[in-house]
Amino acid sequence: MMNKLLLAPVLIGAACIMAGIYGALHDQISYTVSTGYFHEFKFIQFNIAPSLQNRLGAAIVGWLASWWMGIVIGVPICLSALTVRGIRAFIRAFLLAALTVIGVTLLIGLTGLAIGFLIIQDGNLPSWMVGRDVTDPVSFARAGMMHDFSYLGGMVGLLAGAAVVIRQAVTSRRTAPRPVSHRSNGFHE
Repeated sequence: MMNKLLLAPVLIGAACIMAGIYGALHDQISYTVSTGYFHEFKFIQFNIAPSLQNRLGAAIVGWLASWWMGIVIGVPICLSALTVRGIRAFIRAFLLAALTVIGVTLLIGLTGLAIGFLIIQDGNLPSWMVGRDVTDPVSFARAGMMHDFSYLGGMVGLLAGAAVVIRQAVTSRRTAPRPVSHRSNGFHE
């Protein structure tokens, strides 16, 4: 158990790096959908220097907006992974759960984007766009929908990641050798 606790900060740090990289790549997709979403909102929100207001700036925004989700997602996954027997199985369970969270988050985010392309048109904008003065409201709203769905995806992904850890814990308990009892049964060999 002590080795697992010592590894926990390293694994949570790895989750932060994975979340940040995910965010940087995610924002490359949303930058493709709507550069205005960044130039008229995200670059301002994150105080990105004018010289970086391009794809690199979008990656920086994605990193800054996402790295901390590694803590939000990593801590509960790490705590639940402590139930997995064996240090290697613990690490494996944590990493599988983290990758599951990323996969589910991506899938739900892309689903949001697809829904955005299907339902968001001129004259059919979401209510949160009312009063927003942007160059291309349709693409802005689609990118925003992808971002909103991605946060939802992170929470659903956390549940899916927890399910992965539970499965790994059950498997580790079935396959791990049982501790040897040192109680005497009265017979001597």
